[in-house]
Amino acid sequence: MNHTAPGLRHGDFTGLAENYGAFRPAYAESVLVALLNLLDKPTSDLDVIDVGAGTGIWTRMLAGRGLHSLVAVEPNDDMRTVGQKQSTTQEIIWRKGKGEETGEARSSADLVTMASSFHWVDFDRGLAEFHRLLRPHGRFAALWNPRYLEDSPLLKGIEATLHAMVPELSRVSSGRAGLTHSLTEKLRQRTDFTDVVYMEAFHKVSLTPEQYLGVWWSVNDVRVQAGEERFSAFMDHVAKSVAHLTHIETTYQTRLWTARKVG
Repeated sequence: MNHTAPGLRHGDFTGLAENYGAFRPAYAESVLVALLNLLDKPTSDLDVIDVGAGTGIWTRMLAGRGLHSLVAVEPNDDMRTVGQKQSTTQEIIWRKGKGEETGEARSSADLVTMASSFHWVDFDRGLAEFHRLLRPHGRFAALWNPRYLEDSPLLKGIEATLHAMVPELSRVSSGRAGLTHSLTEKLRQRTDFTDVVYMEAFHKVSLTPEQYLGVWWSVNDVRVQAGEERFSAFMDHVAKSVAHLTHIETTYQTRLWTARKVG
């Protein structure tokens, strides 16, 4: 497990990719199935572009559904390299690009997705690019996979300690904060997208203490806001809090918003 990330900047996962790929959990499969059922083509005919693909956690879930084609677009070299290494048995085309400028062809996708990454993209420029990529009736989907702390006094206590140690913390990347608070209305107000649908599903993941710590060591937003000194002190607290456990039952809440292209 890598604990170092020199010169870490907001939204830049350089130095975090190994932990991210090794320890971040998958999304709820039921949400993926429900999303694909909204499209007007058989799954085997779908061309999909996953933007901000990271290490490919969601991308590989898409690949497992037997799509016609799947392109993963990721700007960060470290994240993309780990994603490619972990996806060698699946038919995924990996390319460098960003949400506002993917480099992919116009009208080349039936579905464009962003998993745990839409908050890093300029909202208007990103949606304009996704509209360009989509075919008529195609869909854009943004999703996140936050922990559902309400199920665990232990995890609620750890979160409370984090906020006590970093009282000014204001999460950007959480799927239960920031952009997600207003995303439904922001999408409904668009003239280039319609038929906004929200869905969510809960799923439990059993993590060893090492895996649980690995998830924390993969974060960018909290670590940058806290700074290395406070984040290291917080991680020492987390390590002591879970050291006596054989596993940590963690509930994740996959939250997905999708809208259909107009025109």
